Amino acid sequence: MSAEPTRCPKCNGEMVQGFLFEIDGSMRKVSTWVEGAPEKSWFGSTKVPKEKCVPVGTFRCSACGFLESYARPEFGAQ
Repeated sequence: MSAEPTRCPKCNGEMVQGFLFEIDGSMRKVSTWVEGAPEKSWFGSTKVPKEKCVPVGTFRCSACGFLESYARPEFGAQ
């Protein structure tokens, strides 16, 4: 598999790189994949160990809208 998809596996349209973001209060962050099963922290939210987080980049087909996502360090904000 190539590092970046250029053609859509569904309709053969052009794939365009982008990302999904999450809103955390007033901050907007790139979505991340976290290794392992989710664990609750002592105050009810989910523990998210920074060393197990990998940013997610998403490619979108310009023809049909199909999304294909990859978790890779180079997708982090710069």
